[in-house]
Amino acid sequence: MKNQSALKWLIPMIAVLAVFAASMGLFYQTPGTPYQYTNHRGETVMINGHGLYHYDTISTVAQMQGNDLITLLVGLPLLVVATWLAFRGSLRGRLLLSGTLGFFLYTYMSMAMLTAYNALFLVYVALFTLGLYAFILSMLSFDLAELPRHFSPQLPHGAIAGVLFAVGGFLFLAWMGRIVAPLLQNRPPALENTTTLVIQTMDLSLIVPLAILAGILLLRHSAWGYLLASVAVLKGLTMALAVSAMVINMILAGVPDSLAIVIPFLILTLLNLVMAVLLLRNVDVRQATHTLTVP
Repeated sequence: MKNQSALKWLIPMIAVLAVFAASMGLFYQTPGTPYQYTNHRGETVMINGHGLYHYDTISTVAQMQGNDLITLLVGLPLLVVATWLAFRGSLRGRLLLSGTLGFFLYTYMSMAMLTAYNALFLVYVALFTLGLYAFILSMLSFDLAELPRHFSPQLPHGAIAGVLFAVGGFLFLAWMGRIVAPLLQNRPPALENTTTLVIQTMDLSLIVPLAILAGILLLRHSAWGYLLASVAVLKGLTMALAVSAMVINMILAGVPDSLAIVIPFLILTLLNLVMAVLLLRNVDVRQATHTLTVP
């Protein structure tokens, strides 16, 4: 595997810091109780008031702790398994590793920029940085000229592209619905005590274009389509799992989100899981006659 020597240093650091950060988010406690706060925009929210996420709202804490749980139970085991397979030369492992690193990159980019400042700020920045460069090196390890030959002709290109379009379309419509209506009424959307819409910015600028572009290129049997679709499906699966955990945790905390957001994410979790299985099952099959398109 190309860039393996650098990844041997980056990935263990990601694993150790992620275990520390997620564990602190879930288990670190300090005295205190939730309290009401009215911000400079006149929005009244309930601040958590204790633990690592002392200055975040109860709703935000429920989401972040749901993400912490998925990081420990899903993200880290996937990272270990994918790294072991990738370093043994498995193409499935390398694709799984790229998608998993995309999860850590997205997660700690959002934590560094969205979480109210706390003692782990530099840990979030370090994880964001390590995740970014590990993801880039992992993506650069693929030989695009050969990649399509490793996929079976039975790969359901249309079904996978359809799910990617559904993910991109749903996120676009969901977040634009939250942004445009208040904008037309000359008022800010619900910001949950943040200064701007960080997650919506990340999704609209990173996830939506990735899903749409990957789907289009996969339908064209482009080499980039196979790579980006693999990353997008695996990232979509981990993102949907994280959001599902966030939703459940929000319900337990007494701050459930709208069912119009919740139910589609649960459906997308199942669809991405099926597509991930289908994609990985059709990898490592050499097809000498496979059409190659490298844009």
